[in-house]
Formats: sequence, structure tokens, C-alpha cells
Amino acid sequence: MGKVCVVGASGKLGRYMVGHLLDRGHEVVGVCRERSVPKLAAYADRITIVPGPTNDREVIGKAVAGCDGVLTVLVPWGVRQYSSGTAQAVLDHAEPGARLVFSCGWHITKDGRDRYSWWFRAVLRLATVVGRLLRAVEVDDQVEACRRIFASDRRWTVVRGSDLEEGESQGLPVWSRHVGDPILASNLTRRIDFALFMVEALDDDALVHEAPAIVGRLAPSARAH
Repeated sequence: MGKVCVVGASGKLGRYMVGHLLDRGHEVVGVCRERSVPKLAAYADRITIVPGPTNDREVIGKAVAGCDGVLTVLVPWGVRQYSSGTAQAVLDHAEPGARLVFSCGWHITKDGRDRYSWWFRAVLRLATVVGRLLRAVEVDDQVEACRRIFASDRRWTVVRGSDLEEGESQGLPVWSRHVGDPILASNLTRRIDFALFMVEALDDDALVHEAPAIVGRLAPSARAH
């Protein structure tokens, strides 16, 4: 895969993905809000930066033109359908046949067969209510974004991440189709490895139309199972 666009390139996960892609010799296009462009200073002379909101269809259309793959961070910020707008713009404007990989959290379910603890469900409900009251986070819109992705006939993967931590890479995370699998119980992944899984998914046809839930490969639950 030659040219890859990272939508949400200036965030922590996005910057790790940019680094992994450059290490593999890809041509990289990064999309981020204009005020966040300085966060990409370390890569400025090695990538093409397209500034603007990631839910802006014109911005996305320009950024994904000619790209073989698109890595998209679905962030639930604000209350203006940012996630679903971003996902729809990518689905509509990416090149025919392009490999599309999206990131989100474990709360997204593809087939309703995920099993969540009462604690997880309680925290999610609280985050949804508080985020809506503060007009800061729109968790339901991330659900809508993924609903649109799952309904698409594009070559997509939705990578569902556990809780994240910083630290040196532990290697490619392990995954399961459903939250509740004992292999995922540790609920912790290095952010650099979440990014690694996203990048590796570009070339893994076995992940097309899958929504893998991941956990760090050295997490106790992964080592046990």
C-alpha cells in the first residue's frame, strides 16, 4: 500500500499511526484541525498536511484523493455529529477499493453479542449524560458513525480499543470479535500498539468487515489465553 491518509493525525493515536506508516515507507497525508497543525511539527517535512475539520467533506475529499488506505480516528467531540460526519465523508470520498480502517472504543457493538460488565455500562451511561450536558462529548454519535460504516459495502474495519496507556511497544495486540471474551479481560493496550494494529489492518484482508476488540499482547488475560 503506497499512499495513506490519517484522519485525526494530530492526536496521540494519530501521531503514532503517522510514525508507523513512515517507518514502513508509505506516503502520508494527515488531516487535523488548523489549530492542531503545530502538533505535527516533527513530521511536517515528511508528510502532506491538510488542515481543517475532519467532518468537512471538502477537506476530506481533498485529503483522501489518490490514497490506497485511510485511517480514521472517530472522536466524539462536541454535539455537532462530528464522528458520523467524519465517517460519512470518508465513506463517500475515499477512492473506490481503498482500505478504510476506523478507531473507536469497546462500547461500539457490531452484532449485539458483546457482553459488558455492569461497571462498564454505568461508566458509559455517565459519560453519555455528562458529555451531553457539557456539550463536550457525543457518545451516541460515535455509535451512529459505526452504524453507517457497518452498513457500507466499502472495505472497512472498525478497531475497538480497550483502555489505553503510554509506554514502549509490546507488539501487535491480540483481538476478539466480542467484548466479554476472557482474552480481553485485562482491558489495557499501549496506545502505540493500538496505532500499530490500525496500520497492520490495512494489509490484512481477514479483518475486512470485522470489528476487532483488542487488548495488549502482554496483558495478563492475553498471556493466559
